[in-house]
Amino acid sequence: MQDVYVGAVDQGTTSTRFMLFNKQGEPVAFHQVEHKQIYPQPGWVEHDPLEIIHNTILCIDETVKKCEAKGIQKSQIKAIGITNQRETTVVWDRFTGKPLFNAIVWLDTRTKETCEKLGKNRDQYRDLCGLPVSTYFSGVKLRWIMDNVPDVKAALEEGRAIFGTIDTWLVWNLTGRQAHVTDITNAGRTLLMNIEKLQWEPKLLQALGIPKQCLPEIRSSSERYGVLACSLLQGVPISGILGDQQAALVGQTCFRKGDAKNTYGTGCFLIVNTGEGEGPVPSKHGLLTTPGYQLGPDKPVAYALEGSIPIAGAAVQWLRDNLQIIKTAPEIEELANSVKDNGDVFFVPAFSGLFAPHWREDARGVIVGLTQYTTKAHIARAVLEAVSFQVCDIIGSVEADSKASIKVLKVDGGMTANNTFLQLQSDLLQSPIVRPQVTETTVIGAAFAAGLAEKVWSSQEELVKLWKVDREFSPQISIDESSRRWKRWKQALERSFGWV
Repeated sequence: MQDVYVGAVDQGTTSTRFMLFNKQGEPVAFHQVEHKQIYPQPGWVEHDPLEIIHNTILCIDETVKKCEAKGIQKSQIKAIGITNQRETTVVWDRFTGKPLFNAIVWLDTRTKETCEKLGKNRDQYRDLCGLPVSTYFSGVKLRWIMDNVPDVKAALEEGRAIFGTIDTWLVWNLTGRQAHVTDITNAGRTLLMNIEKLQWEPKLLQALGIPKQCLPEIRSSSERYGVLACSLLQGVPISGILGDQQAALVGQTCFRKGDAKNTYGTGCFLIVNTGEGEGPVPSKHGLLTTPGYQLGPDKPVAYALEGSIPIAGAAVQWLRDNLQIIKTAPEIEELANSVKDNGDVFFVPAFSGLFAPHWREDARGVIVGLTQYTTKAHIARAVLEAVSFQVCDIIGSVEADSKASIKVLKVDGGMTANNTFLQLQSDLLQSPIVRPQVTETTVIGAAFAAGLAEKVWSSQEELVKLWKVDREFSPQISIDESSRRWKRWKQALERSFGWV
């Protein structure tokens, strides 16, 4: 009997890749391409949607060629899933297929005034959608496009314009314009979906003035949405969609209540499963209530609490590209290790404000505690610690909301290759940190969702058995020392407030 495989598209903030997995959950081939970051003004970030779909098809085709060179036939690939940068907003013409504006990226802050027009109470819609009003979410980005791009306003009035997050844009194109759909995890990040009913909420659409007819259909995270109409995988079903962080939750097999994962990528995203079939848990501590996954139209919905940090790995890139303190990102580990501590230097990477649990759009980045003794090594160490402190901040809020402590934190993302960083995280959190053997948890999560829909895997229990530990990190400093550092971080944090 021939082996079977499942592929997944991982469309991220800086690049797109396609990866193929065998039934044991092991990666067998991939191809990855970066795309251009467009910065029209400070705080504005855009992507070209046509470049993204071009790169997606390229990555699929190049991976298929690599597989064929290994003797894997296209007929052995049973499904593909899609995972994507969430909140990033695309509007296009349903007849020509052309984007009517560049994609506005999740970390773009141009919608500050749009948010302010909705009122001073940023939590006024939390009961309906689980989210605060923030520049982060798609609904306000769509409203900004409607207000500022005449072509879009006219196209909406004529019924030509349709909206989607990146998953919707990809599926619409890959199926030959046959499916205008999204899943609950992406729809739950728009500020437009009712968190309990899992449908577009009329009160929210009215508040933002968004016509329902431009929105995609909301579906579960694991079902057949259509088949590929382009690329070398023509005819293969697209059967899984998960926003990137929820995909990592599935990829880390966090299927039990209280299971937690943290992804350290461009930003940093902690998600805790609050239970399947138990309904959403509201946050009183600045977190987001969000759908975690629904692995089939008839399966229970798992809800989650999420805290997000916009700048994590991006802070390391800033050291490399802007300050040129390091030449490559991995160099930060050796540099940070060359000093015994941070020399009382603390860094708050609030380049575009602070997200959970503070939600301070008026904050900006600060480095405090500089003296003549300070070297670039202290700054490098302070950058790694800054990411760790922000994670501790979020976990404190999760534990307060869920009234349960997180015993172990599963981690993934690019920064987890840095052992010094993970040890710092364990020290400051005073909890074990576990890194899996397959750290590509986002893309494997999308593959798992697709494979479950097409019966490549039979159950979530089967997926749990595929997950394996690479290394565990345990605290090596005392609680007292951790608390002392924490207090100093809080002092630095307060100095970042109120700058804008």
